[in-house]
Amino acid sequence: MTANALPAAGDPRRLLADMRTLAHRVRLDQRMTGAALLVLAAATFAAIPFDWFGMQVNCLPDGGCQFARNGMLYYWPAAMPLAYAAIAVIHVRAARRRGVGARILPYAITGAATAVVFPAAWIAVQLYLADNPVPAGPLPYWYLVLDRLVMPWGMIGVTLLILTWLERNVPLLLFTLAYLALVLLVLPMNEGLAFPDIRASMAAPQLVAGAVLLLAGLGFRAANRRRP
Repeated sequence: MTANALPAAGDPRRLLADMRTLAHRVRLDQRMTGAALLVLAAATFAAIPFDWFGMQVNCLPDGGCQFARNGMLYYWPAAMPLAYAAIAVIHVRAARRRGVGARILPYAITGAATAVVFPAAWIAVQLYLADNPVPAGPLPYWYLVLDRLVMPWGMIGVTLLILTWLERNVPLLLFTLAYLALVLLVLPMNEGLAFPDIRASMAAPQLVAGAVLLLAGLGFRAANRRRP
């Protein structure tokens, strides 16, 4: 018996390594993280005038004001699926330009599910509070976190987690965790900042959230361009 050495190109371990390298390269080429973040930033900025002009404010003689942010309920259920449709279109066009496959269905499902989950979660919270009113005094911390989570900015964080899973993107995961900490724990998204005008007070945290998404989108886009 004689043993003939396999040529390098026929080495199973080398072929497997080459396949893994190629699969990793395709995943990188399929990523449109920067574009997705820029679309979500644009949606966040566009929501501000809807919230501003759609807000019903009733100020009482004692100086206190009651308000209802109805503009958000009209804007975000339509804006979120449109944003994911735009992300899917950008993803497909970029994939075709680069000659790699594109998975459009997960993005479409995510956008459609978000359009249902956001209003359903908000209604569920309102129904719960109708039967379980919050005690007078400072609101419990869990209520503030839950309220922020079902708000559009919290839902953006949840959808970014889904995008992280779709793209197998560790840097995006780290950003998403930081973003969720910002909108759930740091920024007063549902109370606003301490401005004299209540509409400006509510708009300021949205500007910050949109700016964070914008800067992250530009950063991911620049990093992708530098990649060989």
